[in-house]
Order: sequence, then C-alpha cells, then structure tokens
Amino acid sequence: MRLGVLDVGSNTVHLLVMDAHRGARPQPAFSHKVDMRLAEHIDDHHLSEQGAGKLRDFVEEALRFAEDKGCEELVAFATSAVREARNGEEVLAEIKGQTQVDIQVLSGAEEARLTFLAVRRWYGWSSGRLLVLDIGGGSLEIASGIDEAPDAAVSLPLGAGRLTRDWFTEDPPTPEEIRALRRHIRTEIGRRVGEVTRYGPPDHAVATSKTFKQLARMAGAAPSSEGPYIRRNLSHEAVSTWAARMGEMSADRRAALPGVSAGRAGQLLAGALVADATMDLFQVPALEICPWALREGVIFRRLDVLGGSDLAPE
Repeated sequence: MRLGVLDVGSNTVHLLVMDAHRGARPQPAFSHKVDMRLAEHIDDHHLSEQGAGKLRDFVEEALRFAEDKGCEELVAFATSAVREARNGEEVLAEIKGQTQVDIQVLSGAEEARLTFLAVRRWYGWSSGRLLVLDIGGGSLEIASGIDEAPDAAVSLPLGAGRLTRDWFTEDPPTPEEIRALRRHIRTEIGRRVGEVTRYGPPDHAVATSKTFKQLARMAGAAPSSEGPYIRRNLSHEAVSTWAARMGEMSADRRAALPGVSAGRAGQLLAGALVADATMDLFQVPALEICPWALREGVIFRRLDVLGGSDLAPE
C-alpha cells in the first residue's frame, strides 16, 4: 500500500510517502518538510495562535500532497512540542475538524519504542541486544532490548532545541552556561542509567536522529548522498572533541561545518553535550548510525496492526 506518514516534530514537520507492505522494506516515494520549529511557538506552555495556524496550513498542504501521490491512508503523529502544550489536544481537535486528519500524540516512551522497532527491523536479530539513542528537538529517547519491543524505554526532556532555548543566552554561550548545562544533562541521564543497564550490556549501540547524523558527518562519516547502506560510525572520542570545539564557535561558524544545516547549527552544541553524556554514562565507545527511526517505526507498527487504530499499543 502507499502510506503517507505525517510527523509533527518540535523542529520539523514532515510528510513522507512510502510504498509499504507487510514483510517488505518500505520504499520512500515522496518527501515534503518544513522547518517549522513549533517548540518556539510555545509560550507559557501554550501553542500560540500563529503556531497553530502554521501547523493547520501544513496539514492541509500535506493532505493535498498525499492525495496527489495516491496515498491510501495518512497516518499522523505529534511528539514533544504538541505533547507538552497545554492546548495541544485542543489544537489537534480543531485541525481534525477542519481537515479530517487525526494526529495522534505519542508519549515519550512510545517514541522510544517505535524508534527501537525501526532499528531492530533494520539490523535484524543478529544484532543481539540493542541500545538505541535518539536526540530530538524536545527530548532524548533511550531504549534497550533483545526483542522487537524494548525491555526499557526512557524519554527525558533533553532535546537539543529545548536545552538551547532554556540554558544559553549568548552565541557562543559562556563557559559557565556550558558547564551548568553539562551538569544538568548528566544528572538527568544519571538518574535513569540503572533502569536501562540492569538488563545487561548492549551487543550493538545505535543512534538515530539529525543530531547524531550531523555529528557523525563532522567526524568523517560518508554524506547522506552516498545512500543508506554505507556504514556510518561515531566514536565517543569524536563527540567529546567536537563538543569542546563547538563551545567556542558561534552558530554561523557551526553552520559551515561538514553536514551541518544552518537551521540546526544553533542547537548542535547542546545536542553534542547530550550525546557526549549519554555515551559516557552508558559506557558506549562508539555508535552506529541507523537510517531508520521513528517514522519507519510508525509504518511498521501500522502494518503490523493493520485494521487497528493504535500506533503503539502497550
């Protein structure tokens, strides 16, 4: 079937059209995304009228694209920005009334589980126990397990965009700001390490998300233009080195680094600090970058429960 997946993230709103069939590898057919930065439209824990309007306009546009591309179904979901807005459900209800597009709000744990599912399907059973890390705009997801469903799925409010907005006041930030954020990140992750590691060490540590992909590219990994089957690794040593270097760079200087987009350059330092802390506290010397993540997980779950309504049943 041709399936449209609408991903309402904290940074980007993305429509991905996939040819997907049970037991087969999903094939991308069309992609359309906008760097909307919904998290920046949240004031006093409410999504602003302007932000809601932008989201509604994109949903209407995405619906037209999905129809034009012959989608049989449009599956839509939202993550941390909408999840944490007190009026998020109200905004989504209004959008559903106007467009008939039902955007489901995923919990952080559901994000972690669905991302884990995508990574498991990419690497297969021979990868053994997986540790999967994903740094988004609003949250950090960590999952570990031996099966398709993780034994542990953790979500923390340590997204690169969120931390940049909440902790940095200058560009580049002051050493005091960086140190304070570094301490905060490590405290938050440290509280949850035992919850994940009690099931045993991973056989294969994997990362998804734009932050990890950009860090890997900076460290010498192949560009995305070479395709998804090129193996891309990221060492903890490289992450630590770049986190220190970027602390002295402005966002404009970071944007000139290999693989770094101008829209993400401002939050990449915070993302690197999260990556550094996570790899350190989980004692991961190196990660492999997986091309599949949350959107693919949503597709697989939809195919697995075809005819049902839940994206990520408990």
